[in-house]
Amino acid sequence: MFTGIIEELGSVARVEPHADVVRLTVRGPKVVEGVRHGDSIAVSGVCLTVVDADAESFTADVMAQTLRMSTLDDVAEGRPVNLERAALVGDRLGGHIVQGHVDGTAEVLEVRPGDEWRVIRFSLPDALAALVVDKGSIAVDGVSLTVSALGDEPDGSWFEVSLIPETLAATTLGRLEAGDRVNLETDVLARHVQRMLRLDAHRALPSSLAEPSIGGVR
Repeated sequence: MFTGIIEELGSVARVEPHADVVRLTVRGPKVVEGVRHGDSIAVSGVCLTVVDADAESFTADVMAQTLRMSTLDDVAEGRPVNLERAALVGDRLGGHIVQGHVDGTAEVLEVRPGDEWRVIRFSLPDALAALVVDKGSIAVDGVSLTVSALGDEPDGSWFEVSLIPETLAATTLGRLEAGDRVNLETDVLARHVQRMLRLDAHRALPSSLAEPSIGGVR
């Protein structure tokens, strides 16, 4: 479990493909302090399990499903990444509850700079649109953010976040440009509510419609 408050801006030191798995070595001297085999570290919002570590970096295996769901599918050496260790019980929850289970990716549609703030607009996949609300929480590349605007257009939904200088300097979000891809994780509470509503709707159907059919035979 994470909070979405980034501890360190790290970088990918090595990428080693092995069949349908990629082994990543990530440099992050702060997040490896006291780290043990099996600990969890969020890498740009993706929860990874430490399989090896030294004083400067850690290594983790990224499975095929994670590669399909996140921007780690094209990760390269030298890429900057947001790093956060798992939250300690009793810590202040500075952001929101983040699991490190990425729902999908989004594209940067627009970056609007201001005197102090920067507003970034992202695409919102149809499958996730119902889970994002104005003033609600969302994790973008592992960073806990508040949705500052939301829209549904004929060609697709979008949302915006407003970033303060500290977030721009301390995370990879300050480097984003139009066309870049990011990892999205929606609010876990919204996902649970969506699941309950779907189950209720399914169970409310007549049994002849609710039961699955195989090969046209019930």
